[in-house]
Amino acid sequence: MNNYLISPSILGADFARLGQEAQDVLEAGADMIHIDVMDNHYVPNLTMGAMACSSLRRFGINAPLDVHLMVKPVDRIVGDFIDAGASIINVHPDATTHLDRTLQRIKESDCKAGLAFNPASSLDALKYVIDKVDNILLMSVNPGFCGQTFIPNVLHKLREAKELIKQSGRNIRLEVDGGITIDTIKSVADAGADTFVAGNAIFKSADYRETINKMREQLK
Repeated sequence: MNNYLISPSILGADFARLGQEAQDVLEAGADMIHIDVMDNHYVPNLTMGAMACSSLRRFGINAPLDVHLMVKPVDRIVGDFIDAGASIINVHPDATTHLDRTLQRIKESDCKAGLAFNPASSLDALKYVIDKVDNILLMSVNPGFCGQTFIPNVLHKLREAKELIKQSGRNIRLEVDGGITIDTIKSVADAGADTFVAGNAIFKSADYRETINKMREQLK
């Protein structure tokens, strides 16, 4: 498993140039592309559907597509993203009635299964399905919008999640999404994270490569 992965969120990209933006950020050193899917029901914003995922594949993006489904109910839409070329599908435990079944559905495809948690959500559900989880995504802002400030209390949850991964003996990645910048990425890594989602911090910067390089310098 690679030590650290950077996953820029296209929520911060120029949607008129989405394919090119994804290609540019990957060429600048990003490891994969993060796709934030919001339904204006589970979270207070409406973003994109599976078409964004399939469009990136048609454009020629071969890097992993890291999909975060902030929709409820989530089960029906999971298949759309499997078909659209997602690599990782992260779901929230409170967005489905039968979490174990949802994770099994993802695992039966070629996708990796991820479990996502909002800042104030307990990790209890993870304890019962950790055998089906490849990725744990902790939100470090309240979900819905780019550009929010990192919530420091999530560092405690990161340490808790890291301990659960250690106890499981499984090769599970620990991802953090929200308020990740050059200034916050080191403390998040120190708390146990190995995968970092950044939207505005990268896509609103003048030089993608310079920003990603500065993030990696903080991770050394």
